Amino acid sequence: MTSSVSLPAKVETSVLTGSNKDLWLEILKKIQPQVQRGQFVTWFRDTAVLGRDGGKLIVGLPIPMGLNWHIEHYKGKTLVAAQECDSTIEQIVYRVDVGLKDNPERSIDLLIQFPEDKKRKLPGKQEVKMAEGIVSKILSPRYTIDNFIVGESNRLAHAACQAVSNQPGGKYNPLFLYGGVGLGKTHLLQATGNSILKNMPKATVVYTTSEDFTNEVVEAIRMQKMEKVRGRYRKVDILIIDDVQFLANKERTQEEFFHTFNTLYEEHKQIIISADRPPQELDLEDRLISRFERGMIADVSKPDYETRLAILVEKAKEYELFIEMNVLQFIAEHTTNSVRELEGILMQAVALYELEQRMPTIQSIAQIMKKLNKDPHLEEQDTGFEKKEKRRPTFQEVIEAVSRYYSVSVQDMIGPKRNRDILLPRQIAMLLGKKYLNMSYVGIGEVFSSRDHTTVMNAVSKIERKLLNDAQLLREVRAIEEEVGVV
Repeated sequence: MTSSVSLPAKVETSVLTGSNKDLWLEILKKIQPQVQRGQFVTWFRDTAVLGRDGGKLIVGLPIPMGLNWHIEHYKGKTLVAAQECDSTIEQIVYRVDVGLKDNPERSIDLLIQFPEDKKRKLPGKQEVKMAEGIVSKILSPRYTIDNFIVGESNRLAHAACQAVSNQPGGKYNPLFLYGGVGLGKTHLLQATGNSILKNMPKATVVYTTSEDFTNEVVEAIRMQKMEKVRGRYRKVDILIIDDVQFLANKERTQEEFFHTFNTLYEEHKQIIISADRPPQELDLEDRLISRFERGMIADVSKPDYETRLAILVEKAKEYELFIEMNVLQFIAEHTTNSVRELEGILMQAVALYELEQRMPTIQSIAQIMKKLNKDPHLEEQDTGFEKKEKRRPTFQEVIEAVSRYYSVSVQDMIGPKRNRDILLPRQIAMLLGKKYLNMSYVGIGEVFSSRDHTTVMNAVSKIERKLLNDAQLLREVRAIEEEVGVV
């Protein structure tokens, strides 16, 4: 893929014209409803129309990391939207222009033009009231049977939930899922409820936790309204209870649950239960345990490496964040405890990009893991760092990293050209060579087409002064430093 496009001389990009700004705003208005707000703001922030070249519309991107992602995910949408605004547009061409970053004169302020629709939060939003006073926690639409990543660790549980979704109250009743924290039990419970509601829209599906069930029983006893609570729960079609292990040592609640369970079971109403242990290991009454063992019991254990990697790939697509496969493989290899931890690390990577415009690397992910203590056994050599003898990169590797970041060729950087888009990367490479490789000004100058040592000295001093006041430039240099492994 081409990371930049050379503009013909007649195309002016130093100042965005009003007509180009208006055109881009109209195009963005057509794209925005098709993209989640967070992704829209992340990927279209500081973008602009730089100009026209016949039927080509030249779109500027502020950082090189977004180039491939735009080409892969948004180029088609952008072309369709552009053609709806101007039928003479035949092609979208991208060009990286770092001068667009945080420059309101050249780009459009998305937060002003597309303000967030802040709807008033309603009390009790996490619950929904059903007929005859029945209350259920809201089932998240994010959880579906189809988007659950299946592996050897959860294949049986997933198949059982799929079977229950198609025939609730059938042979897999009750369905008992067990496993550790953060392995996907809640996803499967809510996904099953969502699937049943899709097939049976009029069904009364109640999803609750053992803690909420206990609180209802306690309140009913205090208010002397136990019969009312019994009547509510025994009229549901599907009862889903999460974390049933917390009923331990709550004799009255266990008794009420036992009678509710019997009533629903005898009427062929589906019961779905989760816990952190199998039934025989729960500190509950024997009669309850025997009821749980009547149906289907399936465990959700820690995912293997392949499943963890598949989860990360799917989540990265969901967040619309481009992450190199070797970075995802590193996360999957070193984050082994739960799916929740995987998602937590990935969210840190998303935040790293959204807040600092830095694409995740193995080094940055390793640092995140250390800070979060997600893997206490993670050794320095596992992360690509070595405590005693950290390998120093070559100057060639530094120059290549800078060229990749700014999408300019190595030959242009070290050659005699003095184009504006080449000067900044060249100066940064000189700075890094001096700062981290202890190179002399003379030695650096020889690499860059035998430039005089005073020229190199001035370039390094100029970048050092800029870094004191330019936060964006500092982030860019930090990203390159991490990429080559000098910090």
